[in-house]
Amino acid sequence: MNWKTRITDLLEIKYPIIQGGLAYLAYSELAAAVSEAGGLGQITAMSMNDEDQLREEIHKVRAGTANPFGVNFAIGQHGRLYRKMVETAIEEKVPVISITGGNPEPILEMVKGTGIKALVLVAAKRQAVKAEKLGADAVMVVGQEGGGHIGREDVSTFVLTPQVVEAVSIPVIASGGIGDGHGLMASLALGAEGIEMGTRFIATKECVHAHHSYKEALIQADENSTIVIKRSLGSPARALRNKWTEQIVKYEKNQPGYEFLRPYISGHTNKKYIYDGEDLLGFGWAGQVAGRIHDVPSVNELFHRIISRAESIRNQWSN
Repeated sequence: MNWKTRITDLLEIKYPIIQGGLAYLAYSELAAAVSEAGGLGQITAMSMNDEDQLREEIHKVRAGTANPFGVNFAIGQHGRLYRKMVETAIEEKVPVISITGGNPEPILEMVKGTGIKALVLVAAKRQAVKAEKLGADAVMVVGQEGGGHIGREDVSTFVLTPQVVEAVSIPVIASGGIGDGHGLMASLALGAEGIEMGTRFIATKECVHAHHSYKEALIQADENSTIVIKRSLGSPARALRNKWTEQIVKYEKNQPGYEFLRPYISGHTNKKYIYDGEDLLGFGWAGQVAGRIHDVPSVNELFHRIISRAESIRNQWSN
């Protein structure tokens, strides 16, 4: 069945499925597997120690697949530290970059004229309109169901996606609450031309950096197993519910401020959970789609399931 959309044409991929930029988890093993399966895999630049490690990871992806891949830049907490990383991506002539968590304008200016395709994650219609004006090739629209940082307005993917589709002329990618063929077909029905998945790719064999207990927690999760932290800081983000994240929310009720919360929400405590499985000493990001994750397949098997289910739905619609 033909899966051609403007996104598959733009990114030169077989299926309109993009792997999200997973902090401290999106490395070459996962990215290469996703791209090799026909989607767009990504490595996350700001999880690297320096530009040399980024360059090494780019080379590893290319050793694992000849297909296009992306480099994600989560810039919200990194100020101008990302500039050398972007310069490295440009030097390496990566096919695609994605920008999340901050003002995309400086990076869009840096890649202008390089031939690199630029995707921008947005959580509101106004952000999508701005991204298009700044030169983004496509926008990824994340609803409040998503894992990690989400919008402040609590608007769902189901509502936000068609609003953005109607507001911009560039292709739209739906993100948040998507993990299977049902989500792919629903997103296309809403006018999106592709999907981005983050949480679902954590529970795969090729996400080798994620601790087995993190993956097991995703398998055991239901639709109520996530919680939004950092809302008091104006940067809400969805994580798995555990004693650590519940304590963060309790602290936030008193508006303690960033400096007080920093030890609880830092990358260090994130890694204590996702790398070491320390459930009482850290946290892991996850979207509400965790409630629909029941196993840890290979990336290739996951793609097969998604496309098979989506094609089955298409066939039902045509009857």
